[in-house]
Amino acid sequence: MIPHSNRACTGSNHSQARSFFELPASLNHLLARFFLFAVVLALDCIVVASIPHTAALVGPFAPVGIVAFAVFVGLGYSRLKLDRESLPFGWLHFAVHALLMACVFAGSVGVAHGYHLVVALRIVLALAIVLLALACIPARVWIRTIRNTQYLWLYAVIAGAIALYLRSPLQSVWNGSSSVPGRMLQGITFETVQRVMQWILPGVVVEPADFLIGTPNFTVIIAEACSGLEGLGLVLVFTTLWLWYFRKESRFPQALLLVPCALICVWILNIVRICALVLIGNAFSSEVAMVGFHSQAGWIAFTAVALAFSMATRKIAWVRKDTVAAGDAAVLPASDRGEEEAGESPATAAYLVPFLAILAATFVSRAASGHFEWLYPLRFVAAAVAIWFYRAEYKKLNWRFSWFSPLAGAAVFLIWIAPSFWSSHSETGSVGSALAALSPTARYAWIAFRVAAAVVTVPIAEELAFRGYLARRIVNREFDLVDFKSLTLLAVVVSSIVFGVMHGGHWLVGLVAGLVYVLLLRSRGRMGDAIVAHATSNLLLAAWVLAGGHWSFW
Repeated sequence: MIPHSNRACTGSNHSQARSFFELPASLNHLLARFFLFAVVLALDCIVVASIPHTAALVGPFAPVGIVAFAVFVGLGYSRLKLDRESLPFGWLHFAVHALLMACVFAGSVGVAHGYHLVVALRIVLALAIVLLALACIPARVWIRTIRNTQYLWLYAVIAGAIALYLRSPLQSVWNGSSSVPGRMLQGITFETVQRVMQWILPGVVVEPADFLIGTPNFTVIIAEACSGLEGLGLVLVFTTLWLWYFRKESRFPQALLLVPCALICVWILNIVRICALVLIGNAFSSEVAMVGFHSQAGWIAFTAVALAFSMATRKIAWVRKDTVAAGDAAVLPASDRGEEEAGESPATAAYLVPFLAILAATFVSRAASGHFEWLYPLRFVAAAVAIWFYRAEYKKLNWRFSWFSPLAGAAVFLIWIAPSFWSSHSETGSVGSALAALSPTARYAWIAFRVAAAVVTVPIAEELAFRGYLARRIVNREFDLVDFKSLTLLAVVVSSIVFGVMHGGHWLVGLVAGLVYVLLLRSRGRMGDAIVAHATSNLLLAAWVLAGGHWSFW
């Protein structure tokens, strides 16, 4: 057995005294509370909007709230930042808010077209939002802030009203065939793809009137949504937020030149994506092209451009602004150095890379697959290589576990499959039929990799990322100095919510599973307990799937 590292034990003294219900010091000021309010409210809206027939509850008011909040915080940023009073968090308000959101959630399930029920749920939702606002920021501070910012609240409300007024016209511009920007970009994209395809393949089928292009075996229609407009918008938002966040570390206007470079790159990659889509559908499989590659290639391109942009802003000396001279950095204490140098621990990569490797492998395997992800073993290989590479760092963790860990994992398994007993959803899925069509060797090899990933690499990678890094990072920037027993309520809740969201349609049981794992980790103080519980859950789920043919869980 491997004992705790000395560093983890000695460095956690400052966190031991923190109360479980106490927020990190970085979240106790006014500006941070505004962002905390926005994050929790966004999660509430995501949960409510995921229920059928709930668009009427949040849809019309979403643009008003988003734009008003952005205008108020954006224009008032400098004044809000000056308010450094340490604010209490209203846990009672938050508890009632959570109860009201549960009522909205329960009531929304039965909403079809009942007008009175919709009105009642809207009132409850509005009250829940007010209580969340009071939990994050006390009423006296709200009054003081409105007074200090003068008429800024009025400007924010007007901006929100304008956003609500323009909501329908803007959607019609996006969806309608008469969208001038969309049609222009659609035409440019179509002409570019046509020229590239004619250079690659002879006999390309082209119908300009319908924006149809391809081969006699496989054709696609380049709609406005496929013209690259969405990717350009995502990259523009990402680059703007990135440069704003790292404005103190970037040189302007030099850094602004990277934005058009990123936009050009994502548009070129969209051209490559469409051409590759036609080539894959023509030469290999239309199912792989439309189901796998088409849905994943765009996100792969966006991720690649975003990563390249972020690296460029941090690595290119012409763009990066050094806050501390290189000769002085060696003699200054950590508290006086730049935020980047004294911020993240060198152990960050060891905790995040295995999970990121799984995400990257997932993009690639799904892009190369149809309804059946035949390249799933790539996920296991990618995570295993990353874990092996950082094995020296993992020796600092305590891998021991108690008998209670498998029991907790078994409880999570029962919670995970419980909805299937009262759900009428059919458990037959494409995985079972696809496996039956494979040769016995290929079938057993795929299942072996699937089970190995579920029981070995996935529990290690996810526990390192969500519990080992994220939960402790919420408590302190130097996360590896935080003892697992010092995790706060905020760290427990946020890490569990993010873990649940990562499980898509199983988000609710995923959230419960995250709570079980992180509370087990907090009570025992050992990473081994959380990993063993997670592995037990996945092992039992794999046995459940294979023994009973419950393929919908895979």
